[in-house]
Amino acid sequence: MGLTASVLAVDAGNSKTDVAVVGADGTVLATARGGGFRPPAVGVEAAVDQIAEAVTRAFTASDVTSVDHVSACLANADFPVEEEQLAAALHARAWGASVQVRNDTFAVLRAGVTEPRGVAVVCGAGINCVGMHPDGRTARFPALGRISGDWGGGWGLAEEALWHAARAEDGRGASTALARTLPAHFGLPSMYALIEALHLAHVEPTRRHELTPVLFATAASGDGVARALVDRLADEVTTMATVALTRLDLLDEETPVLLGGGVLAARHPQLDDGVRDLLAARAPKAVPRVVTAGPVLGAALLGLDRVEASAEVQARVRAYYEQ
Repeated sequence: MGLTASVLAVDAGNSKTDVAVVGADGTVLATARGGGFRPPAVGVEAAVDQIAEAVTRAFTASDVTSVDHVSACLANADFPVEEEQLAAALHARAWGASVQVRNDTFAVLRAGVTEPRGVAVVCGAGINCVGMHPDGRTARFPALGRISGDWGGGWGLAEEALWHAARAEDGRGASTALARTLPAHFGLPSMYALIEALHLAHVEPTRRHELTPVLFATAASGDGVARALVDRLADEVTTMATVALTRLDLLDEETPVLLGGGVLAARHPQLDDGVRDLLAARAPKAVPRVVTAGPVLGAALLGLDRVEASAEVQARVRAYYEQ
């Protein structure tokens, strides 16, 4: 008969899922990685099946059959009604006595702080921001793209770069080296050729995200249009963080602002310096830093918060992921 552990931590993003089984003393008993979590594309049950595959492997490796609490930080959990729906789907799998679902941005935030207090901005494929206050209050945004007022993220940056490059080549817009560097990434001679290749799917549409690093490289070479896009992203990141700090009455207190996701974690000098300079002007008490620990650590810590684990137990989990 299998054992019961304290927490099952789940960090499920669009591209991958990480799980961890944590014992009552903070020992990480087993971990596993699974596929992406995309309920809008495949439905809730099929998406949860992706999590289940990883959970089964972790439970088997640790000889655990259930936990006291399931702490799941999930992509596409953008509204409370979605969190409730996903929590019900996870609870039906009978992995733990209780289940709490949060948006996956909360995992990045909790991974970077020693208490549930601070703000995190995540810029990966998309962009999102959340904040937590020790009294239980949170600040968050729907983060659904343009319909919810968002700008930025790797996908959005690639789209903006393509727009400017196309207009530069045909004469509708300002000159920019992006008209050369974007098609060259795919071995193509012109934006016209790249537009055709994308339209006819000779270049898979999902490969557009590859153009984000090209944008940053072009900006680093001094191109004005590319640099303006990077500056705009720095402004957007700072704006989201400042609004979240204000909502939580933390603007006038020394508060960590965590920067996560592939775009921010890459530490592009212009973007990194821009965010820090703008935060210094708009939120002088903010303490920005990049989160390097995996978000599943944050999911585990949120779960340990829920079961009121001691600081020593939480430190043991953090040490495992930060070694």
